[in-house]
Amino acid sequence: MKFQTEIPLQAAENPINYQSKLLLVGSCFSEHIGDKLSYFKFQTTQNPFGILFHPKAIETLISRAIDLEQYTDAEVFFHNDRWHCYDAHSTLSDASKETLLSQLNSSLSTTRQDLEDATHMVITLGTAWVYILNESGNVVANCHKVPQREFTKKLLSIRAVVESLQNMISLIRSVNATVEIIFTVSPVRHLKDGFVENQRSKAHLIAAVHDVISHDSQRSHYFPSYEIMMDELRDYRFYATDMIHPSTLAIDHIWSRFGHAWISEAVQDTMKDVEAIQKGMSHKPFHPDGEQHQQFLRQLEERERELRQAYPHMKF
Repeated sequence: MKFQTEIPLQAAENPINYQSKLLLVGSCFSEHIGDKLSYFKFQTTQNPFGILFHPKAIETLISRAIDLEQYTDAEVFFHNDRWHCYDAHSTLSDASKETLLSQLNSSLSTTRQDLEDATHMVITLGTAWVYILNESGNVVANCHKVPQREFTKKLLSIRAVVESLQNMISLIRSVNATVEIIFTVSPVRHLKDGFVENQRSKAHLIAAVHDVISHDSQRSHYFPSYEIMMDELRDYRFYATDMIHPSTLAIDHIWSRFGHAWISEAVQDTMKDVEAIQKGMSHKPFHPDGEQHQQFLRQLEERERELRQAYPHMKF
């Protein structure tokens, strides 16, 4: 007897292996997947502008990176003792304007290179709700705790999301014609928008993604993170204590399903070796100076050396 419905997944034709180069951008769920990929020592870059929740913010990053359109003094502002940019997450904000601008422009350059080199790109969409800065009329990626009266909140239409995603694909393809683009919708619920409003937002994102990939099915794909959370894991025990974010168990399950669809079976043994080393490095011995532990460390070092010979990019 089965006590869970399971969403069918097909194995990718061009799966991820240890030669693959991955770029992940978007909502905080992209960081969960990115952290897993990094843990297993895949070649991964994630969120160079920090977490970006909606498609317009991701489109802006991709556009400016490809055009190498550098940020200037006029595009940053001082608020609550720090300098911010409306196109980036607050993790990039800094007490120094010069440092912030340097980080932004350096990230544009590296993102341009990552876009050119990527074999796989994961774009995670969190919400279709956006905030428009009244002063400029521009959609912002992050409000940086500026008073809400300075913004107008708007739900992007399905057509607007489609156009944004199409722009992203066109821009990416202009510098990298062969990259596999994997769209997914974050299972994190944006309940501050409201329960009904969150569902409307997710529906707009899902409808738009499927419209887009139906016209670019050869290299654009959909991974059902949201549907796995809502259907396979339809129980509050799979949520964190805030009842909004997926729990560690839920993240592990969705990661497992992602791996089933997108990670090559040929690298499974290598992943087990990497995990054994990772666990060995986090092991806390009772007798760190004892011969038994020293022998364990030597064996661990030898396993690391063998992996680095096969995969020079790996660093533990």
